[in-house]
Amino acid sequence: MKLTILGGGGFRVPLVYGALLGDQAEGRVTAVTLYDVDSERLDAVSRVLAEQAAGQPDPPRVSVTRDLDEAVRGADFVFSAIRVGGLEGRAADERVALAEGVLGQETVGAGGIAYGLRTVPVATGIARRIAELAPDAWVINFTNPAGLVTEAMSRILGDRVIGICDSPVGLGRRVAKVLGADPATAWTDYVGLNHLGWLRGLRVGGRDRLPELLADSEALGSFEEGRLFGPDWLRSLGAIPNEYLHYYYFNRETVRAYQEAKQTRGAFLRAQQAGFYEEMKRPGTPALTTWRRTLAEREATYMAANREAAGAGEREAEDLQPGGYEQVALALMRAVARDERTTLILNVRNRGALSVLDADAVVEVPCLVDANGAHPVAVDPLPPYATGLVTAVKAVEREVLAAAGSGSRSHAVTAFALHPLVDSVSVARRLVDGYRAEHAGLAYLRLP
Repeated sequence: MKLTILGGGGFRVPLVYGALLGDQAEGRVTAVTLYDVDSERLDAVSRVLAEQAAGQPDPPRVSVTRDLDEAVRGADFVFSAIRVGGLEGRAADERVALAEGVLGQETVGAGGIAYGLRTVPVATGIARRIAELAPDAWVINFTNPAGLVTEAMSRILGDRVIGICDSPVGLGRRVAKVLGADPATAWTDYVGLNHLGWLRGLRVGGRDRLPELLADSEALGSFEEGRLFGPDWLRSLGAIPNEYLHYYYFNRETVRAYQEAKQTRGAFLRAQQAGFYEEMKRPGTPALTTWRRTLAEREATYMAANREAAGAGEREAEDLQPGGYEQVALALMRAVARDERTTLILNVRNRGALSVLDADAVVEVPCLVDANGAHPVAVDPLPPYATGLVTAVKAVEREVLAAAGSGSRSHAVTAFALHPLVDSVSVARRLVDGYRAEHAGLAYLRLP
């Protein structure tokens, strides 16, 4: 099988290739095409992959291209992990938002809207080329904001585009570990949108073990989400929120922490990865060792401002290890290509799974996956506190899609103004103007 990786010069591509190297079963991926607009990044990542493959039995062969049509033609799977505007764009998203006193995180709040506004037009253009050149391909979307981008692409590709995220996997794994359960066999009752979901139960042998965890303050405080949110708040919710909900539930503290930090997350990653790619230009640089060192630093500083605001301390050692989205992607490909039926938490069209949203809304829920794709499992209705957030953020996503489709500045302003973390229509208008001034990719927002 042929796998095409869009954003093939991206820093985390070796995680995906590493997962492929561990798969020796019949029907596995045998050819990987890396597509990127940056030839130097492609060269750096190709060197890392070559060192990963050294000594491995029959590794997938790797080719590179800067031609999108060449990349997708004949692909069985297309993995999309593009970053429109690069890390420079992410840093600008954070800076503009924080200047207005609102959150600039890349998937949540003002930063997520700005990122979506410039990414959706590119993602839909890619979807059209895939529909034309590889109509039978399955698209696995990891491009952020993942739920929004998946919904945009689904309007062209239908159910053949599936969004993935490693946050629900990590949350389920941590909760299962605390309860002494096997995450591979436990049923995780998780529901919401991407980066806006709640674990409402963990069923082992037909019994929900979450109530006993919520009753144990010491156990609740022993893992990342417990330390981020605090045992009392988790008991108030009766659920374990996705870590990204910390931006909502503790917004004032998080914004202050971001404002007081020496540099934003985007600025840190921009500098760190620039150093990595510059180092890779030098002959003799040990590619895999250099990449692993950079990855370890990246993972250790993930959501550092949130942990500082909550007094949560350092990340656990096991949360620094690979085994997240790349394993979800591999499991998804295996299930579809070989009909190895499994259950995964994915971003897919709702089709009635979550009653509060329409059928075409992309949601993040458990899905049964087989050769015919991902089939969302019907979930219990959301409690009122979650219904309000989910419907509000989905309304924001729909305004982003309307703006991207029409070029309407008015729809863009509405997207910002409706978001729960943007506190004024006046701020929303200034955000649109500020982001248009920063990003050439938003020049299309010309209409009223």
